[in-house]
Amino acid sequence: MRLRGKVVVVTGGTRGLGRSIAEAALLEGARVVCAARSTGDLELIREVGHDRVHFHHTDVRDRASVEALMRATHDRYGRLDVLVCNAGVSNDGMVRDLGVAEWSEVIDTNLTGTFHCVQAAVPYLEAQGGGRIIVISSALSTRVSPGAGAYSVSKAAVDMFTKVCAAEFAGTGITVNAVAPGIIDQGLGARLAENDLVWDAVEARLLAGRPGRGEEVGNAVVFLASDDGSYINSHVMEVNGGLLWS
Repeated sequence: MRLRGKVVVVTGGTRGLGRSIAEAALLEGARVVCAARSTGDLELIREVGHDRVHFHHTDVRDRASVEALMRATHDRYGRLDVLVCNAGVSNDGMVRDLGVAEWSEVIDTNLTGTFHCVQAAVPYLEAQGGGRIIVISSALSTRVSPGAGAYSVSKAAVDMFTKVCAAEFAGTGITVNAVAPGIIDQGLGARLAENDLVWDAVEARLLAGRPGRGEEVGNAVVFLASDDGSYINSHVMEVNGGLLWS
């Protein structure tokens, strides 16, 4: 119960990795606010967390929506201890073909949305003497993948934003780290594993010999959010089973 008594906000927290992160936090004793544009798989989270989980409709691209999220969290639970910036989108396309609207949606959600969340949460974290900010990055923040330009650029920027925030918040008791998942058995990772034409090549890149599980990413986030991760700051933690790239 490493997060007993803690209040955790997870953006994009009702499906995919966000749901896994929320579940991991609930299992460690936290109270969790799942912030997203839709309820997604919230009922499954309710089964795990019972009365310790709450859904708040949020669009991270909208500053007022994010501020309302932080205010509602504090009003409901009286505190905010951990912010997990997980909400994200990906619009694939080669640079010469990618539309401005598709590019902007990725940058506005993955990067500017993270900025909104951090800026809105910091006053609450500072008021209680510190806390944890954990940003979900990606293995593609450091690896070239043609056709994933908008997503890769947004996550590379998120890595640097993480490090800048850690430096700027030094002395406040707030630590800022990122978790960079590799190929996980959800979303794109699940689709890759089901595609016999490409999976052999993908599997050969994984030293672990398998995709990661959502709960393994959740466990990494819990570690950084708990006292066990208290001396880790300005770090991008890769959770990828030893992902090779060429």
